[in-house]
Amino acid sequence: MISPLEQFKVLIILPIKVGGIDISITNATIYLLVGIMYLYVIVKRSTEEGKIIPNPMQRIAEMMYMFINNLVKQQAGIKGLKYFPIFFNLFYVILVLNLIGLTPYAFTGTSQMSYTFTLGFGMFVGIVLIAITVQKEKFVKQFIPEITGPILPLLVIIEIFSYCIRPFSLSIRLFANMLAGHTLLHILGGFGMSLLKIDSILAVVMGIPIVAICVLEFGIAFLQAYVFVVLLCIYLKEANYGH
Repeated sequence: MISPLEQFKVLIILPIKVGGIDISITNATIYLLVGIMYLYVIVKRSTEEGKIIPNPMQRIAEMMYMFINNLVKQQAGIKGLKYFPIFFNLFYVILVLNLIGLTPYAFTGTSQMSYTFTLGFGMFVGIVLIAITVQKEKFVKQFIPEITGPILPLLVIIEIFSYCIRPFSLSIRLFANMLAGHTLLHILGGFGMSLLKIDSILAVVMGIPIVAICVLEFGIAFLQAYVFVVLLCIYLKEANYGH
């Protein structure tokens, strides 16, 4: 790779067009399927032979389940547990895609705005529909502050704008963190390889911050999946219980 951004390039593997609509299989599609299948295999193999005394794989699945169950219960309330399967899959698919992107020469699906915005916007539309169904006319009233005067229309516009900006903030946060972190690793790694041709000692010294950033990226991979789901749970709680 010459450019640090070349690792994020979407490549067409199998071109497919149906009625003028491009549904080609790309490297982004393949890595998404790999991430989903990897998660499916872990959960399937861990739960198909449930035992009173769990084996290591079953213990991992139970920890995964309890972590998201407690997260949804705390952030979205008891009513939010109805949507637990969605949050479970969403969190671990994002996490797996983030971690896959840290392997050498792999493609980071969550570094694509199309990925993150589709997830954020799709979940946002669903939460809005839940809010309208549960709150009815109260949903509209939340955008109207309890004040009077000529400033009221401006405040209504601000409230609506701040509410509608949520899917963009969700998607851009995840996309930007993955893009920036992987780009930085590529630049530092290329610089380290250049130093290796000049002085091996300098290359080893340069390897220390690279390793540190790799460890940080593992933490960010988990944190970004966590923040994405936590914010969605908070939005769902607002939809179910109101402000």
